[in-house]
Amino acid sequence: METAAAVSMSRSACRAALPFPAPPQLQGRVALPRRPLSGAPGPRQRLVARCAAADDSAAAAAELPIEKRFAAFPTIMDINQIREILPHRFPFLLVDRVIEYKAGEYAVAIKNVTINDNFFPGHFPERPIMPGVLMVEAMAQVGGIVMLQPEVGGSQDNFYFAGVDKVRFRKPVIAGDTLVMRMTLTKYQKKFGLAKMEGKAYVGGDVVCEGEFLLISANE
Repeated sequence: METAAAVSMSRSACRAALPFPAPPQLQGRVALPRRPLSGAPGPRQRLVARCAAADDSAAAAAELPIEKRFAAFPTIMDINQIREILPHRFPFLLVDRVIEYKAGEYAVAIKNVTINDNFFPGHFPERPIMPGVLMVEAMAQVGGIVMLQPEVGGSQDNFYFAGVDKVRFRKPVIAGDTLVMRMTLTKYQKKFGLAKMEGKAYVGGDVVCEGEFLLISANE
């Protein structure tokens, strides 16, 4: 017959072999977690209420006519203000509206691509696609909006699009698309009149074109 000491040692060995520590010995009374008062909702009730509210909001949005569900782009600069900054005119002004702008840093603008654009009859008659070089030109014009401002000191008389690097065309842009372009000034050497910018163009949130741009101020 095993002695009490042997039984105690056997129990200790079993505890040591367990993959997790044995619970500690509790002494005295154990403090149980308090239940929420009957008038206060618990975590589960709050989660259910939030889900129900989200479902109600989604249902209300679905009942709206589609023309009222999507907000329009904001207008920071309209076409008349853009014409005061850029020297381009029809058919080569490729920026319709500035929707975000921070002086001396970046601009975000849109180009509404329509079947009436004069490049579509030749590019291509059976499948109208916006030429990649015109996407690059449109982005450079957005860069011009950043650079031809008093905060930077550029001038329409001598500020030019000088080069582009690492250009990638990710997706075709077709009639009916809205091209959203962001141009960010990354480096400006005013002494030499050199400005480097990073540009990305989007349609529906997807990148369709990106590259690095060089603009230069040159004295005649």
